[in-house]
Amino acid sequence: MNADAFRHFYDYHFSENRSIWESYVVPLPQALFTQDVRYSYGSVRNQLVHLMSVDDTWFSGLRGVDIPEPLDPAQFDDKAALRAHWDNVEQTMRAYLADLRDDMLLTKPFPAGEDENLILWQVLLHVVNHGTDHRAQVLRLLNDLGVKTGPQDYIFYVYDHP
Repeated sequence: MNADAFRHFYDYHFSENRSIWESYVVPLPQALFTQDVRYSYGSVRNQLVHLMSVDDTWFSGLRGVDIPEPLDPAQFDDKAALRAHWDNVEQTMRAYLADLRDDMLLTKPFPAGEDENLILWQVLLHVVNHGTDHRAQVLRLLNDLGVKTGPQDYIFYVYDHP
């Protein structure tokens, strides 16, 4: 386990987020983007806002800054606004990851409280795993809306990024 391995996993995470965005969300009609569904967090928009919000929450904690309030999907009816905010979250995460060192991975990054016994590598793995889970939910929603989607398997990312 080393910092470069986690940077690699996050490159996958960011790449798949962007792939789903560009391939399926950008061309999705607005009505389908915000269409309420009774699954997980609801609409495609709501799922994406949740994913972005959770990434920001965990990395805010890791950076030792105030945890932001969960984002309200209603503030992101405009896809461009959502993409701009998501780009900022990603850049903040990338900046943290750029400074990640191997010796940090076994530290406990959080003070007393619910997360005090978490080890940094566990948090980093959780965030990527959480992203995979919610991307899968987005792909299912898109499929239900009639959009033909493709895989997000990690191994395909590895094949394309040797």
